[in-house]
Amino acid sequence: MSLSARHIQDFSTASEVEPHWGYADRIVPCTNDPGSCEYLDAVYHGHDVGMYYTGIIWATIGGILLIWAIGRHFLRTHPAGVQLPQDGEGIHAKKSALQRLPLAASSYARRYLLPDASRALFGRVTRTQVLTLLVLCGYLTIWTFVGIVYKKWVTPVKKMPGVYNTRTGLGPWSDRIGVIAYALTPLSIMLSSRESILSLVTGLPYQSFNFLHRWLGYVIFVQSTLHTIGWLIIELRLYQPQPTVAIEWVNQLYIIWGIVAMIILLALVVLSTPWGIRMTGYEVFRKLHYILAMVYIGACYGHWEQLKVFLIPGLIVWFLDRAIRLGRTALLHYNFLPSGHMGFGAVPANVTFFGDEINGHVIRLDFDHAHDAWAVGQHFYITFPESTIWQSHPFTPHSLPIYGADTQRHSYIFRAKQGETRKIAELSAKRLISAPENSVNGSKSDNKLKVLLTGPYGEHTVSDLAPETNVLCIAGGTGITYVLPVLLDIASRPQPRDRKISLIWVVRRRRDIDWVAPELATLKRKCKALRAGIHIYVTRAAEDASHDPTVPAISEKATKNACATDIEVAGSSSDSSSASVSSALSVHGVAKADMAVDHIQARPDLHAAVGDFVAGTVMGSTDVFASGPGGMISELRSIVAGLNRGGDVWRGDDRGSVKLTCDDRLEW
Repeated sequence: MSLSARHIQDFSTASEVEPHWGYADRIVPCTNDPGSCEYLDAVYHGHDVGMYYTGIIWATIGGILLIWAIGRHFLRTHPAGVQLPQDGEGIHAKKSALQRLPLAASSYARRYLLPDASRALFGRVTRTQVLTLLVLCGYLTIWTFVGIVYKKWVTPVKKMPGVYNTRTGLGPWSDRIGVIAYALTPLSIMLSSRESILSLVTGLPYQSFNFLHRWLGYVIFVQSTLHTIGWLIIELRLYQPQPTVAIEWVNQLYIIWGIVAMIILLALVVLSTPWGIRMTGYEVFRKLHYILAMVYIGACYGHWEQLKVFLIPGLIVWFLDRAIRLGRTALLHYNFLPSGHMGFGAVPANVTFFGDEINGHVIRLDFDHAHDAWAVGQHFYITFPESTIWQSHPFTPHSLPIYGADTQRHSYIFRAKQGETRKIAELSAKRLISAPENSVNGSKSDNKLKVLLTGPYGEHTVSDLAPETNVLCIAGGTGITYVLPVLLDIASRPQPRDRKISLIWVVRRRRDIDWVAPELATLKRKCKALRAGIHIYVTRAAEDASHDPTVPAISEKATKNACATDIEVAGSSSDSSSASVSSALSVHGVAKADMAVDHIQARPDLHAAVGDFVAGTVMGSTDVFASGPGGMISELRSIVAGLNRGGDVWRGDDRGSVKLTCDDRLEW
């Protein structure tokens, strides 16, 4: 043989080959000089214990998931569907110390770990996620350095008197960090999977793992870079004679594949940064990410196939994720076709178009489809085959699922700004223009659009909600789709008399209320006997007439019988503006005397709104459900964190426990 992965061994004098899992075979007995043989002992020992350490790393991950799953089972709160006596008696029974302990611990944890971490470095993520990343990095660092012989050996070069190699612990260490990088590859893929086993075990939605997936990729890149730098120092400087050793080393096939893997990994890291995503566009980034990731794994296999034990499971997880997605879509759409035969077909959805050239048109989709009910809080990925079959987008239905029904009603609203949603808006607008009897702003029409569904995905927001928990929902713009089903579900069940429920919805213009007018009307009817309030803030009311004077502020037809609502309007303080507001309110059955109309061009004071809500509760903890822009979510995290009082919870006052559940995928 010419050169090999362990080229300091003399294969011509081998009497026995000693296999080592995940590494090149060793020739025994060692016939090199004593220093080289001692160095090989250190190298193979460091690798062998390193493989054990990767097993410990995965055993630790598995143990954490097992404990998490067991804890979820035994620490479940009251199911949302529990039947309560109409007077609500008996639900505020005093909790034991064993029951109060996890609640108080959770409250303390939210107070310090819920706010955003360093936004400049990590973006809008909580301290909990960053702490998890730091613990993981610290744990990996320990296994990177332990079990390695840190020593220096100066050994002679054969047939070259006076020339010496310098061998150090850098070689075993570089191998170790490379092995751990390989071992983390399946975990990185698991963290990116939509059909996530991690979600099944932990109950966390798959998107909550995106942060760890991205930063674990950065960790793998750093590990691979250090592995490469280590061997460059060894082969280009410490081994002699130069440049002969370096040229022979770099021309080996496994080294060429290693260089290819590093180039691809660098491209993956650069394209996954916010700058890279903006440069390529999200959809292009996503497709490139898939392709480059698969090529990277192939290059890693070419570089060191002995570690395929980590690469093949990663590929299996990836392909299973894609296969399950296709299977779920097929099952959702295999149904009776209009011809009466069974087959696969897209669902025709009624399209309602809300024109807004400045901020982006809003589209509402309504359709019925035969399948089982999803859980409140979950979302579907929707593909529009009339535009393209290669893209899908996550949308949360704001309609309420009906358990046991043969057919489910789907209703979605989304703002079309750019990309695929912009194409859908343009397609819908063209169809409406071709039918002059249809209104372009908010009226239903014969305009239909075929859709394909995949899902449902995400968390069950109300499945573990205790019946005495007070609920505050906060939404910005189309974020109403996330919180509205929560309120509809709660309002459809018997409620304790002390429970407090409220909705705060911020929209730009008064006519935006038409997006979900039927659902608001339903909510109002269901909330008549509850301690519930609905507050809608209109932040740009003064712009309505100036930008589009021909379009009525609120369509009376679309909002007939809608719920009585408090509308706080941002605009000028002119009398004409007040008259316009009063006219809009009368459509919703709200007299001007029933509310205070504040003409302040600002968003609602969320700190005061959330604080007043919690202070106004009689008993029980508070759950805040929110969906909107990143700034709103970050602000709410800080507000909710400050309202948590673990000491009060431990003493039996559940009002010191305030939880935040948010969906920050939508923009205000």
